[in-house]
Amino acid sequence: MRILFCDYEYPPLGGGGGALNAWLAEELAKKHSVTVLTSGADELATDETINGVRVIRVPVYFRSRLQTANFPSMVVYLLNGWRIGRKLLREEKFDIINTFFVVPTGPVGHALARFAKIPNILSVLGGDIYDPSKRSSPHRHAPLRTAVRYLLKKSERVVGESHDVLENVRKYYLKDLETDLIPLGIPRPPSVQMDREQLGLSPDDFVLITVGRLVPRKAVDQLLEVVSNIKQRKPKLIIIGGGPEEEGLQKQAKELQLEDQIIFAGHVSDSEKIGMLQLSDAYVSTSQHEGFGLVFLEGMAAGLPVVCYDHGGQTDFVHDGENGFLVTLNDKEKFQSRIEQLCVDRELHDTMSANNLAAIENYYIDKCAADYEQLFEQHIELHAAAGK
Repeated sequence: MRILFCDYEYPPLGGGGGALNAWLAEELAKKHSVTVLTSGADELATDETINGVRVIRVPVYFRSRLQTANFPSMVVYLLNGWRIGRKLLREEKFDIINTFFVVPTGPVGHALARFAKIPNILSVLGGDIYDPSKRSSPHRHAPLRTAVRYLLKKSERVVGESHDVLENVRKYYLKDLETDLIPLGIPRPPSVQMDREQLGLSPDDFVLITVGRLVPRKAVDQLLEVVSNIKQRKPKLIIIGGGPEEEGLQKQAKELQLEDQIIFAGHVSDSEKIGMLQLSDAYVSTSQHEGFGLVFLEGMAAGLPVVCYDHGGQTDFVHDGENGFLVTLNDKEKFQSRIEQLCVDRELHDTMSANNLAAIENYYIDKCAADYEQLFEQHIELHAAAGK
């Protein structure tokens, strides 16, 4: 197949959605011809091949951070994505388009699919249609809801990454829309040897870790508050990632006198991230909502019990009391008690760890890619049969 992905964010830009797109594209590129149309930034090449995937980056302005986009940069992507994408489609023939994110990528994928007269599969990743931490979230505004509804209806097929995402599609946009559920996947992680001493940690420390962009939706300030209230066997917390909240969180950590317990690791390589996960004891997240939560899978692959809230796509694979704890949204006292429980109950910790190492086998990228491959083939055949 000749596959074109449209995604306004692709590594090194963005967070989990872009990373997933890269893993999926690279897995599919082992058998198919794969191109990605995405945003450019800084000194990134405008056209290059990475691990078998051709990556075309369109000019985008006003973006000051690699990890987070803003409204002006999204608008520019829409304009330049359409312009450069149309030129690409005149030069090359594709069989199918897979558009990642209804907002903001949706209009680009929709317009290019109509231009080339090929099917468009629309992948909904959660925050693009529902983000409770943002006033600008499309579900809050009638004009945006109308636009999203139109793009959902006009796509060849809508794919959601979790039951939570698909429930929000039906709740806020189209209650009777036929959809497909394809859980996300991660690459199989290598074993990375990293010594705790490199991070100033001792063998006896109980180490918590969280990964993600430091934005309001992640509510890392709650996590700092929870850690500050744990008095017995004070845990250490590694925070991987950066973003607009970073300075405020560092100030909060100082005010809470947590300088000796918190490690702000910032942006790290994939290898360093895997090494830090593998030396930790539990994965924790106070995120207010995740459409799926790839980082939870990365924690599970390292054998870490997961402690998180019960609001989001992670409820598909984090099962309370089995491989982690699901806590009622914003119940910080219960969140604290669950961490304390893992700190003192080694048998429970080890049982959850073993359960996660078994469960993660269902969530590697080869399984996700095989599901997408089957869906693409099905809709290419249906499109051809319909004579479109």
